[in-house]
Amino acid sequence: MNFVDIDGTVFHVREEGPPGAPALLLLHSLGTTMEIWAPQLPALARQYRVIRMDLRGHGLSGATEGDYSMAMLAADAVAVLDALGVARAHVAGVSIGGRLSLELAASYPERVLSIIPCDTSFISGPPERWITRMEGVKSGGMAAVQDAVMANWVIDPSLPSSRALLRMLLRTDPMGYLGCSAALRDATMPGPITCPTTVVVGEADPSSPVAKSREIAEAIAGAKLVIIPHASHIPNFEAAEAVTATVLGHLAGLYAVGAEAGMAVRRAVLGHAHVDRSEANLTAMDAPFRDFILEGVWGRVWTRPGLSRHSRSLITLSMLAALGLDEEFKLHIRATANTGVTPEEISEALLHVASYAGVPKANHALKLVKEILQ
Repeated sequence: MNFVDIDGTVFHVREEGPPGAPALLLLHSLGTTMEIWAPQLPALARQYRVIRMDLRGHGLSGATEGDYSMAMLAADAVAVLDALGVARAHVAGVSIGGRLSLELAASYPERVLSIIPCDTSFISGPPERWITRMEGVKSGGMAAVQDAVMANWVIDPSLPSSRALLRMLLRTDPMGYLGCSAALRDATMPGPITCPTTVVVGEADPSSPVAKSREIAEAIAGAKLVIIPHASHIPNFEAAEAVTATVLGHLAGLYAVGAEAGMAVRRAVLGHAHVDRSEANLTAMDAPFRDFILEGVWGRVWTRPGLSRHSRSLITLSMLAALGLDEEFKLHIRATANTGVTPEEISEALLHVASYAGVPKANHALKLVKEILQ
């Protein structure tokens, strides 16, 4: 899905990664677009259902007149999740996106699994700071504030990535920039936040300095603080590997290896209905075997970060077809509704089965696929 209509305003939304994986909503900074997360996307989308959106008045999302508020922008994000059928998501955001992650965690705790607020603060400076910035945009457009903004955003403005950020800024709809600036100007302390939190900040960020991030971490029980060296307000490009590793580390720490994690993955891949039926028929005789599979296969293999669930699903189908294990093969064909493997990809995999395990086995598997998908 590329565009979502929310009460007459169009929002640009992109999804990557396995459909059945845990959802991760990525929110960008003021004056940029979802593309600031492009360096992190390949690694994140291998394991998670990554959702990016252009905020109201930014990128390809529509702008509306007047002041915006944190409540309004948070409601936009929830409406996007609703449109995509996402009940709960992890949320990572930079600058105003990070502030929105705090707003979502406080106002919609039932929708937020965890948050990663980056280079942000509870209250972003005195109102006069935003009044001056907004007056500049009103009188001279985005070019009037580019020098002040870029001095905060990056350490080296000569980098190609820094020049790309400048292009994002200059292409931002002034109406959207003013609306979001008003949201930052008027922001107050959010309510209590209880979800798992990792606060991230560039050590050289002059706009939302380390002290502001430490304040957030100290206010949220159990929160961690990660300071990225040689990075400023938008570290996604200049410190791309560090940002990627931090987000992956935060998420990996929430999905522990073992039987509990295995059950979560098993349900995500095979579906609740199948697992519920299996659990209802569990006996004392097969319980130890179920536990072994949960921990050893679902909990230790399917949870590994080296391959996405989509890839593991396709490999599993190929091996089951090659071994002629029909019942397990049919089970995992049904599971492709959750793992995102397409009929076209199954067809390609079965060509490999035919090449390396024999045409009769691949032909038999193809017959089963057609029966299940029909």
